[in-house]
Amino acid sequence: MRYYIGDLKNHVGQIVELKGWVYNSRSSGKVKFVELRDGTGMVSCVFFRGECKESALEIFEKLSQECSVKITGIVRKHPKHENVYEIGAQNLEIIGASVDYPISPKEHGVDFLMENRHLWIRSKKQMAALRVRHELIKAIRDFFDGRGFTLTDAPIFTPSACEGTTNLFETKYFDEKMYLSQSGQLYMEATAAALGKVYCFGPTFRAEKSKTRRHLIEFWMVEPEVAFNDMYDNMDLAEEFVEYLVQRSLANCAEELRVLERDLSKLQPVKRPFPRLHYREAVDMILKENPQFKAGDDFGAPDEAIVSAKFDRPVFVHHFPAAVKAFYMKEDPKDPGYAMGSDLLASEGFGEIIGGGQREDNLEILHKKIHEHGLKEEDFKWYLDLRRYGTFQHSGFGLGLERTVAWICGLPHVRETIPFPRLYGRSYP
Repeated sequence: MRYYIGDLKNHVGQIVELKGWVYNSRSSGKVKFVELRDGTGMVSCVFFRGECKESALEIFEKLSQECSVKITGIVRKHPKHENVYEIGAQNLEIIGASVDYPISPKEHGVDFLMENRHLWIRSKKQMAALRVRHELIKAIRDFFDGRGFTLTDAPIFTPSACEGTTNLFETKYFDEKMYLSQSGQLYMEATAAALGKVYCFGPTFRAEKSKTRRHLIEFWMVEPEVAFNDMYDNMDLAEEFVEYLVQRSLANCAEELRVLERDLSKLQPVKRPFPRLHYREAVDMILKENPQFKAGDDFGAPDEAIVSAKFDRPVFVHHFPAAVKAFYMKEDPKDPGYAMGSDLLASEGFGEIIGGGQREDNLEILHKKIHEHGLKEEDFKWYLDLRRYGTFQHSGFGLGLERTVAWICGLPHVRETIPFPRLYGRSYP
């Protein structure tokens, strides 16, 4: 039978065999300790002379950081800590040596850590962040699956732009020119016409030459689309979704957030309703602290930080100028010049985690916008068909997984939210 550290509470008093990696080892007089990890948790293995084989004590002297081992011993409750267990070690065997492991407990620079990302992910905080990411992925699927949505995956190869032509990755598709997907949204609009409530969840790509703490070249995004929803329905869905993600993380990732030293008091207020500001209201806030901002422009990171700092939970900014939004965003007939979309800004200055809104459902207007944005009509013939054959009001949004993980974990940079980040200027390992 295979035993795992995460299950030791069910085997108190039993002799078990564990396989894993040495996170740390130390001696204290006649007692020796190994902190063992196996991916499901960590446990202290205690070697007492007389309780373990003499050969185990000899092998102990050969241990090094991250060598793989097999330890046999008896499971017992920790003498000082509640709900903590330890191993009274009896035998020790080295499976795989680890010589001169490069990442030591001392401080290392970011470049060094990124160059050794394949090893850095073994550290406690990096493992904790990846476990939170895993929980959020499960939560995303549970949220939409539990509300009648159908997962309808979008293609990675696309013949046209969705979010603008300046940040596309071009590639060859046999004899055709294709691009890596910026978003699955346009395809979700098509599947929403078939299934009503849909979502896609997968990698997206933006060729942005940006080195900010919020940008990745390759990132994961979940994009729901709902037939007959308007902009306000869309915001209702988004805030219910984000509340669910945060509260589930607090409930299921308490230990990981403790390891990450996250201030939970910043997450606990994240409950509905979220504040909602018209673009004009947000601009008034920004101008008080950044008089250089020009009304009509899109927000930069400092502008988003000014707005989000006023609230203890995420805040919607809606009705951005139509001129700064994508071709598919519907202009509000009651508020000309402003789009029926919204961004959700996370608290504590983490910036936009959701962007979305109501789509243009009028064939003539959409046809005109495609030309105004310099796009090729032939690339969007299928998209225009959605308005030719039973057009309908619909809305949706995209949530960036990595920015959301960074916010919930309190991480300073999105590079720590994905196992192997792709950044401008870095594609290794």
